[in-house]
Amino acid sequence: MDSTEEPPAATPDAPVGLRERKKAATRQAVHEAAMRLTREHGLDHVTVEAIADAAGISRRTFSNYFAGKEDAVLFGREQYLQHLLDSVRERPAEETNWQALRAAALVLRAARLDPPRREWAQQTRLAMSHPSLLGRQLGTLATLERDLAAALAARSPTDPVRARVMAAAFLVALRLAMQLWIEEDEEAEDPMELMVITMDEMGERFV
Repeated sequence: MDSTEEPPAATPDAPVGLRERKKAATRQAVHEAAMRLTREHGLDHVTVEAIADAAGISRRTFSNYFAGKEDAVLFGREQYLQHLLDSVRERPAEETNWQALRAAALVLRAARLDPPRREWAQQTRLAMSHPSLLGRQLGTLATLERDLAAALAARSPTDPVRARVMAAAFLVALRLAMQLWIEEDEEAEDPMELMVITMDEMGERFV
């Protein structure tokens, strides 16, 4: 190599990428441990220390990733919702806002970023049984509703009330799809297909 030639640009970035992958792996391991212990013992009987031990990390390390056991349990769902918000923001400007919402969900599904069905069903059941989980979930959805409404308003000038109603309707479609799927014993249809059905039922009001 000539002495004036610069080293490959990817070399300095490699350690950063490795660190991020390790962090993601640790976060996923903590989430899976939290889900397993909560299914086996119930959330009220699971401690942060027990989750940390099951994931092979310290209590202090746990705190670097999650604020509490509720966050660890609901991580998978919240990760999906963040992907969803990012996808809406990236949709083409020529789409209507409702089309962007619908397309964003389908894009995530095609990219295999839709939530694992069994896990989401388990999280839904757990939230229905544990007020602290339900409260955390409702707080997350309220924040997402606000952020989605802001993203829709940024995509195209619209009445802020209309944007908020549209965001709320989209989240209702998501919630109803999962509830319908659970009521059908998780056998009849793909929950994302049910989501498209519920969205199409609502969509006549917004397209």
